[in-house]
Amino acid sequence: MNAMTKSAADLRRAARDHIRAPRLETPFHARLTALSEVNDWYDWAGYKAPHSLFDGELEYFAIRSTAALFDISPMVKYRITGPDAERYLNRLTLRDVRKLAVNRVHYTAWCDDHGHVLDDGTLFRLADQEFRLCCQERHLPWLLDSAFGFCVDISEETEEIAGLALQGPTSYAVLRDAGFAGVERLKPFDIAAFPHEDAGVTVSRTGFTGDLGYELFVPRAKALSFWDRLWAAGQPHAIRAIGYGALNQTRIEAGFIVANADFVTAEAALRADRVRMPDEIGLDWLVDPDKPNFNGRRAILGARRNQSLKHILVGLEIEGNIPAEHAIVYHRQKREAGLVTAAIWSPTAKRNIAIASLERPYGSKFTEDLWVEIYAMRELKYQKLMKRARIVPRPFVRLARRTASPPGLT
Repeated sequence: MNAMTKSAADLRRAARDHIRAPRLETPFHARLTALSEVNDWYDWAGYKAPHSLFDGELEYFAIRSTAALFDISPMVKYRITGPDAERYLNRLTLRDVRKLAVNRVHYTAWCDDHGHVLDDGTLFRLADQEFRLCCQERHLPWLLDSAFGFCVDISEETEEIAGLALQGPTSYAVLRDAGFAGVERLKPFDIAAFPHEDAGVTVSRTGFTGDLGYELFVPRAKALSFWDRLWAAGQPHAIRAIGYGALNQTRIEAGFIVANADFVTAEAALRADRVRMPDEIGLDWLVDPDKPNFNGRRAILGARRNQSLKHILVGLEIEGNIPAEHAIVYHRQKREAGLVTAAIWSPTAKRNIAIASLERPYGSKFTEDLWVEIYAMRELKYQKLMKRARIVPRPFVRLARRTASPPGLT
C-alpha cells in the first residue's frame, strides 16, 4: 500500500469514527456483563442495556415468583429545584402538583400547546422545593424553554444517579434482609431515604411490572457496592437479574404504555396525524381541568367538548395463543380499525392479550365484531390467521400484593 492510498484509508476511517456513537455503559454494567450468558444487548437512550441475560422466560418468572433486579440507570432523570419549582411543574404537567406531598411520587404526562403528548413519566417530590422527573426521552431544551418567568433550576442527572428496579413478591424481603429498616412502612408511591456507606439511597415503592416492587436511586460512585449489598441479601430469596424482554411482558400484563412504542411522542412524530392527545392513549385520568392553566389545556378540553378525538387505546383479548404484535385490527374482518402496539401470550393471565390503538368510532362506538390479522410461521411458510378479539379492561393482570401494606413476608 503506497502512502497516498494509506492516507485515503485513514481519512475514511477517521470520517467513520467521527460519526460513530458508542454506547455508554451504566454504573452496573460490570455486574450485568458478569451475569450475561447470551450477550443480548440493545440501545436504551445511548446506553448498552440487556434485552436478556440468560433466559427470557425464566427472567419473566423471576418477576412474578421471586425477585428481579433491573437496571434503570438509562432512564432520563431531571432535578428541578427552586422557589417556583411546584408552580413551574404545575404549569408543565397534566396533574395538580400542589396535591403531591413531600416524599410521594405520581405518574404524569406533559403536552405541547396543541395538547399532544410529549412524554409520560414519574414525578418525585423529594422536598418542598425539590423534585426529580423521570421519563423515557430527553427534554432538557423544552424544560428550559418552559421555565421562562419561573425562579427554578433544572439539570439533568442521568449520568450521576444510578437506578435499579427491584420487583417481585420477595422484593420486600430482600430489602429487609439488606438492612433497610422501616421499608415495610412504605405504601405505594411513597419515598424514603436510607443510608448506604457514606451516601444515601432513595427508595420509592414504584415500578413498571404491576407487582410488588421498588425503585432505588444511588450516587454513581456507590452503584457497585449497592448492587452487591442487594445481591447478597437476595440469594436466599432467589433474586435474578433480568433484561427488558421480561420487563416488557409484565408491563403489558399491567396495561402500562411505552412512549414511541404504544404512541408516538409529539417531538418524535414525523407525520401530523401520528401525534396523540392524552385521551387518545388512555391518559385522560391524568388531566386535572380544575387546576391553573397548563400546557395544552385549551386544546385538550376543546377536543373533549367538540368530540373531535380521533383515536382510542384499548386492551384486547384475542382468541388462540399466538401473540398479535403489530397486527392490523379489523371491524367485521373488512374495514381497518387500527393497529396492535404490544402483544404477548400472558403466562400469568393465561390469555392472549394486546394493547391496540384504534381509530374512533372503533373502540368507542363500535366495540363488537373485531378481528386481528396474524401471520404465523408454519414450517418456513407464513400462514394468515384471522382471530376474533374483544375489548377488555386493563390491567390484564391485577395482583393484590402490589398494593398490600405492609407487604407480605414472602
